[in-house]
Amino acid sequence: MRLSSLFESRRASRCCLLALALLPCLALAESTTWTSTWMTSLQAIPQRAALPPLYQAPEVSGRTVRQIVYPTLSGQEVRLHVSNRYANTPLDIQRMRIAPAQSSAAATRGAGMAVTFGGQAQLRLPPGGEADSDPVALAVTSHQPYAISSLLGPQQRLQAWHRVASQASYISTPGDHTDDRAADAFRVRFTQFAWVTSLAVPQSPTGAVLAIGDSITDGMRSTPGSNRRWPDALSRRLGGAMTQPPAVLNAGISGNRLLSDSPCYGERLVARIEHELDNQPGVHTVIALIGINDINFAAMPAHGGLDCDEPHTAVSADSLIAGYRRVIAAAHRHHARVLLGTLTPADLPAARESLRSAVNQWIRGNREADGFVDFDAALRDPARPGSLRKNYDSGDHIHPSDAGYAAMADAVPLSLLTSNTQQRTAH
Repeated sequence: MRLSSLFESRRASRCCLLALALLPCLALAESTTWTSTWMTSLQAIPQRAALPPLYQAPEVSGRTVRQIVYPTLSGQEVRLHVSNRYANTPLDIQRMRIAPAQSSAAATRGAGMAVTFGGQAQLRLPPGGEADSDPVALAVTSHQPYAISSLLGPQQRLQAWHRVASQASYISTPGDHTDDRAADAFRVRFTQFAWVTSLAVPQSPTGAVLAIGDSITDGMRSTPGSNRRWPDALSRRLGGAMTQPPAVLNAGISGNRLLSDSPCYGERLVARIEHELDNQPGVHTVIALIGINDINFAAMPAHGGLDCDEPHTAVSADSLIAGYRRVIAAAHRHHARVLLGTLTPADLPAARESLRSAVNQWIRGNREADGFVDFDAALRDPARPGSLRKNYDSGDHIHPSDAGYAAMADAVPLSLLTSNTQQRTAH
C-alpha cells in the first residue's frame, strides 16, 4: 500500500469511529479527485567517492530547503506529492509550508499555509516511499510562483534530485525557517528540485498534458528562472487559445535515454513512464520526445571514474521503435493519448544522422501512436536539415535557444490536446 493511501485510510478510520457510520465516511474520504498542475521527475544522485562538483549534493541536515514552483492550473486548494524514490535511507521532513513567492527568489508574499500528512506536521518515509499531503486550503494561480519550504531532520541527506531544474532553490542556515517571509536565512542557492515531485489541484475538466523526454524537454540551456522550456511555452500558448486550458507537466530529465539507465541521467524512459503516469492524476495526453541520447551515447568513449554515459549501448532503428511501442502501450494502459516527437537536429556524424532520419520516418508514418509532433521540421535549417536553424540554436548545436523552445511549442497541434482520448490522428 502506498503511504498516501495509508494516510487516507487512517483519516477515514478516525472519522468513522466518531460518526459510527463506515460507508458514508469512506465516501467522504475519497470524494476529492485531483489533477496535477506542476511536476518534476527525480533521478538518483551517484553514490560514490570523489564525485565531480556537478553531482555533489548540498548539505541539508537540520536546515530548511525552499523550492520555487509554478503551477500551470489554478485551484482553490492544493495537494503536494512527496517522494523518497531512489534513496536508500529514510526521508525525515519535520515541517513543511507553502506560500506565494516573490518572483523566483526565496522571499514570500505572505505566511502561506502549513502542509500536513495524515494530520501530522512530520513526515517520515522509508527508502522508496511516497506520500500525498492532506489538502491545503491555499488558492493557487497558474503561472505564479509558490515557495515550498521543508525543514529536514538532523540526519537527512540528499540522495535523489531533479538535477537540471533551470530554477533556483534555496537552503537556509541551520534551523526552522519555514515561516520566514524574508530571504535573509536562505544563503545557499542550488539549481535542483528534491522530494516534492508534484502539486495537484481539485480535478479539472481539462486534465493535463504530460511532456516526457530528455534535456530538450527538460529545457537545458533555456534562460534560468524564466520558464522558457518548450512545455512552459506550450502552457502559455494554451492559456491564450483556450478559456480552460489543460495543465502542462514536465517530466523531462537531462541526459535521459529511452532504453538504458544511467548512473547520472536517471532511469530509462520505458521503465519510468509507468511511475510518472501512476503519480500524475488527470493526464489525458503524453508527448514523448526521446532517443537522441541513445543514438549518441553509444559512440561516447568509456572513461574511468564517473562515466555518466555508461552503458554505451549500441541502438538501431528497430530497437528504438520497439521502445516507442512500449511507451505507447504504457500511455494507452493509463487511458492517455500518446504523441511522439520527431528527434531534433543535432549536427550528427553521417551514420548517426542516418539513424535519426530512419527513426523520424517511422514516427511520421506509424499508426500505433495517436499522432506526432514534428519538432524536427520546426527547428531544422532548410539549407542544412541535420542542423538547427541559427536563431533556434542555443550555441551547442543540440539544445534550442529560448526562441527554439517557443517554436517547438508552436509546432504542437492544439487539436490533439483536448481530453477526448478517442480521437486518433497523425499530424
